[in-house]
Amino acid sequence: MLLKRLLTGTLFPVYLILLVASSCSSPEAGIGTFGYNLERDIETLASDEFEGRAPATPGGQKAVDYIKSRFVEIGLKPANGDSYLQDVPLMEVTGSDFSPLVISGNEGNISLNYLDDMVIGTYRIQEDVRLENSELVFAGYGIVAPEYGWNDYEGLDVEGKTVVVLVNDPGFATGDDSLFTGNAMTYYGRWTYKFEEAARQGAAAALIIHQTEPASYGWDVVRNSWSGTQYGVAAQGGTERLLVEGWIHLDPAKKIFEMAGIDFDSALERAKDQGFQPEPMELSASATFKNEFDHSTSPNVIGYIEGSKYPEETVIYMGHWDHLGMVEVDGEVQIYNGAVDNATGVAGLMAIAEKFMESDNRPGRSVVFMAVTAEESGLLGSRYYSENPLFPIATTVAGINMDALNVYGPTRDIVAVGYGFSELDEYMKRHASEFNRVVRPDPHPERGYYYRSDHFNMAKQGVPMIYANGGSDYIGRDEDYAEMVSQDWADRYHQPSDVVHDLWDYDGIHQDLWFFYIIGKELANNDDFPNWMPENEFRAARDATEHLRRSQ
Repeated sequence: MLLKRLLTGTLFPVYLILLVASSCSSPEAGIGTFGYNLERDIETLASDEFEGRAPATPGGQKAVDYIKSRFVEIGLKPANGDSYLQDVPLMEVTGSDFSPLVISGNEGNISLNYLDDMVIGTYRIQEDVRLENSELVFAGYGIVAPEYGWNDYEGLDVEGKTVVVLVNDPGFATGDDSLFTGNAMTYYGRWTYKFEEAARQGAAAALIIHQTEPASYGWDVVRNSWSGTQYGVAAQGGTERLLVEGWIHLDPAKKIFEMAGIDFDSALERAKDQGFQPEPMELSASATFKNEFDHSTSPNVIGYIEGSKYPEETVIYMGHWDHLGMVEVDGEVQIYNGAVDNATGVAGLMAIAEKFMESDNRPGRSVVFMAVTAEESGLLGSRYYSENPLFPIATTVAGINMDALNVYGPTRDIVAVGYGFSELDEYMKRHASEFNRVVRPDPHPERGYYYRSDHFNMAKQGVPMIYANGGSDYIGRDEDYAEMVSQDWADRYHQPSDVVHDLWDYDGIHQDLWFFYIIGKELANNDDFPNWMPENEFRAARDATEHLRRSQ
C-alpha cells in the first residue's frame, strides 16, 4: 500500500525525505519505515494476553516483563543500579460514609449532598476524616504566581481554614492575552495546583467551584472521577496534603455566597483583577467520611544509552505502559487493551532506542528510555520518578513524551501541545520543515492538555518537555476523513474498542517517530540546555538548577 501511494505521488514530498533519512540512518529499515519491531511490539502489548495492562495485576506484570526483555534485547543499560525497574509505591484510597458538607453561618445552615452537590476526599493516610467548623475564605483563583505579579493569598492567614477557589486562571476568565497567557490555560489554572497551593499556605481544606467552560468538562466528569477508589503515591500520603480536597457544584456555590452576603457575579469580577483581596465569608464548613487503604507497588521500566562525551547529561524519551485493565459488565469481562493509549507510545520508545543503538557512534549525552506506570491513575509513575530521579534533574537536558501516537496515516502538520512554552519550539519547527511539515499549536489551549500527561511532572521540576503528535491534515485525504478520524478516536478512547483495527495506517506512526528521533538525536549531541520562555510558570525551577550544570 505504501509503495503504491509513493508511486501515485500522494506521499511523495514527505516520503522522499523519509527515504533519505532512512537510507542514511538505516537502509534495511525500508522506505519510510521506522524500526523493525514496532508493529509487533504494539500488537503484543495490546493483545488480550496482557489483560489491559493495569498496574499491580498479572497483565501489568506481563507488560513489565515484556518491556524489560526488549530493553535487554536492544542493549540498553539498566538505569537503577543493575535493575531496569524503579518500584513505585502506590496507594488505593476508598472513601465511604460521606456526610453532607454542612455550611454554617448566622443565618442558618446549608447541607450539600455527596455527588450531587459536592465531592470530597483526601490523600492523607487517615481512616476517619473530620473537618469541623473550618472557617471559609474566598481566595479568588487561589494562585501565587510571581512571574505574573499575582498573589491571591497575599496578607492572608489560612491556617486551619477552608479556601474556596475558582477553576482555571484570570487569563481565561478575561480573554486578555496580556494576563497570564490569555485563553490558554497555565498550570496555575489546573485543579491539582489549587490543592497544592492551598496546602502550602497551611489550609485545612480547599473547595473548587465547578464551572463547565473554564474546567472544560461538566459536573458528571468531576462526579465520576472523584467517586470510588482513588489512587496516589504512598510516599505522599502524609500531612503535606490537605485534610479535605473537593469540588462544589455551581448552584450550591451560589447559595453559599448568597448566605455569606457576597454577590457571586461581583466576586467573580473582582477575582479577575490583579489587586484582588481575599474575602472572609463569615461561614464555616464541616464534614466527615471514612477511608480504607490498600498498598501495592508497580514499576517504571527504565534503560539508557550512556553518553560518550557528557554521560551525566540526559535526554529523556518517555511513555506510559499502563492502561485500564479488565472490567466485568453484566457478567462479561471486557478488556481495555489500550492499543493507541499507549501501546503505541511504548513501542515507539523501543523503536527509537533501537535506532540509537544502530548508530556506529554513541550520542554525546546519555539517552534515557522510560516506560512509566500508573499514568491512567493520575500520572503517578512519572510523578514518582520526577521526585525520585535516577538521573539528576539539573542535568536532564529535555525530554519527549509519547502518549497515543497517530495511527490514521501521515499528516502535513504536527500539533504541539504547549506550543510557545519553551525553546524546544525551535527544534520542532526546524525539523518539521525538513520533513515538509508544519508545527501547529494545540487548537484548544484552554483545556490544559499539557498538564494531563506524564511530561507534566518533569516540567514541574523545570525540565523542558515536548508533547506533540500528528495533526489533522492527512496526506492524500480530505476533511471528511479527518472528521471521521476525530470521531473514531473519540468513540474508542478509554473503551474496550481501543484495539488494532482496519483503519490503522502505521505510516503515521513511522512519520512521527522519525521526527521525535531526529529532535532527540540533536539534543543528545549538542551543548544546548533549552529553557522555558521567560514568563512560563516552569522557568523558575529550571533557572534554580543552572549553577549545577557545566559551563557552556
